[in-house]
Amino acid sequence: MALDISIFETIHPSRFLSFTIPNPDPSLSSPLIRIAILDSPLHPSTPSSSSLSAPNVAAMFVPKHRESDWLFSTESGHLQLLLSSPNIQRLILIGQQAIVDDPNSPSIYRRPIDSDCLNNLEMALKPLVIALSPKDYFKYGNLEVPILSYEDNVISSVVLEKCVGNFVGEMLVEDVEIESTNQKREFRRRLRFKRMPNLVQTEIRIVPRTVYCLDSVEIGGNDNVEFSPDLGVLVHVYLVPMVASLALVGSWMDERFQLGFRPKALCLGVGGGALVGFLKTQLDFQVVGVEADEEVLRVAQKYFGLEDGDFIQICVRDGMELMEKLARGDSYCEGAAHIDPQFDVIMVDLDSSDLSNGVSAPPLEFVRKDVLLAARSLLCESGIFVINVIPPSRLFYERLVHDFQEVFPELYEIDVGNGENFVLIAKTLPTASSISDCENNFLKKLRLAISGAYMESMKRI
Repeated sequence: MALDISIFETIHPSRFLSFTIPNPDPSLSSPLIRIAILDSPLHPSTPSSSSLSAPNVAAMFVPKHRESDWLFSTESGHLQLLLSSPNIQRLILIGQQAIVDDPNSPSIYRRPIDSDCLNNLEMALKPLVIALSPKDYFKYGNLEVPILSYEDNVISSVVLEKCVGNFVGEMLVEDVEIESTNQKREFRRRLRFKRMPNLVQTEIRIVPRTVYCLDSVEIGGNDNVEFSPDLGVLVHVYLVPMVASLALVGSWMDERFQLGFRPKALCLGVGGGALVGFLKTQLDFQVVGVEADEEVLRVAQKYFGLEDGDFIQICVRDGMELMEKLARGDSYCEGAAHIDPQFDVIMVDLDSSDLSNGVSAPPLEFVRKDVLLAARSLLCESGIFVINVIPPSRLFYERLVHDFQEVFPELYEIDVGNGENFVLIAKTLPTASSISDCENNFLKKLRLAISGAYMESMKRI
């Protein structure tokens, strides 16, 4: 049945349609081109002269060899692309029809060297892009539909495993090589969820298990190079400021060590376990990690070096439920031993499963005073509460800050600087340092483990 182009004349919020057409460029490997049209879930504003500089329609061509990536092959991926493009109310995504992966062979991507074939496709499909644009778009002086480009730092990648968790749904583990600014090749292992295809849930550095000349190492190559997790460094951009927040209670931490105690951390949201492992191996913490999905933990133990044993205790449960349970005095968690409900630090890294307004953290249900009161009751006298925040709106962030300030006497903020994440740090009590920095062994250890820049960027709010 022929496609009725007239259905695209107006914007219909949240409408998603996809179809295939014959490939007009014989130089491409696929005989079909996939076209996907997504209209923003946000109601379009009335067009005005600002449309000249901020058009509300755009097209994007899928990077070659990335057609099967969830970011470009799923509706949720398209939504994230659209929401990350300000003022765009219709996104037209164009790419080769993804070839079904052979389940017996790894899914490998290598960045193409040239893009001539993509330029040819762009010219050939220009009339179709115009036909798929709302008719009102051209009433305000727009003569062309802008072409957005997708760029990231991935040079090559190989999927190690795809699996399904009861809570998070489909996920994958992949090894990637990324562009490096220090003249050295950089390899990472990533955990991604299909429901949030543009968000890397966990990322760690990996190194070849055998000594190689790095120039000869190739992700997914025929030489079958095996990589090991490097748990001594944090590469996920917001984890470093989360750990840097410990500087606020450096004196308390140092006193704990001097008395022969390991500081205790409760981590809600384990993922691949990068934060949990770092706190234990680099800062000598005793850690309780809470993760809702048992399959995520299996992946973390198999691929990311997560251990459940000495000084790391893993509990399979909803993090907020467990925190409230511990606050009521019930210290038992199924699948874990007795949990001592007193902590020096609580760290929260939980994202929302509602993607209608883009990626956000923490879940909306976390923004409740009773949850924060439960957290405060689990902290020791000089403890801190640390949370990763990706606010979906300014109003959400202001409400979260207000609720924290009603429960905790001091609140600090670190702007991660990526235009997305903020770290909030709440203190149970205003505390004065009793040990100078030059005498504080914990602060020395902390500065060796991470960059000190975020320690200086904390501001009280």
